[in-house]
Amino acid sequence: MASNLTKRQIVLEIYNKRNHKQNVVREIVQDTLDAIQNALARGKNIELRKFGVFEIQVRKARVGRNPNRPETDVEIPRRAVVKFKAGKELKAALKDLDLDLLEDA
Repeated sequence: MASNLTKRQIVLEIYNKRNHKQNVVREIVQDTLDAIQNALARGKNIELRKFGVFEIQVRKARVGRNPNRPETDVEIPRRAVVKFKAGKELKAALKDLDLDLLEDA
């Protein structure tokens, strides 16, 4: 399986396609990620056309079990989580993915 894509690799890929300095590309990528993070932290969903949607969802409080001490119940509080829903173009691209490569991971 191929390794994960890092922020550094994203910067290098954009740098190789465009005529911009690496430090400028790095700042733009970081500013984009910061804007996404800040919006999610304020409870806003992020809609990126042709890519997908990051949605805030609330998980209900529940009782869980500690696997090391199953006799003890643990209260898991209500919390916000981020879900990602792929857009149409991304879903189409995933149809061509070699699933055997993913199973070997």
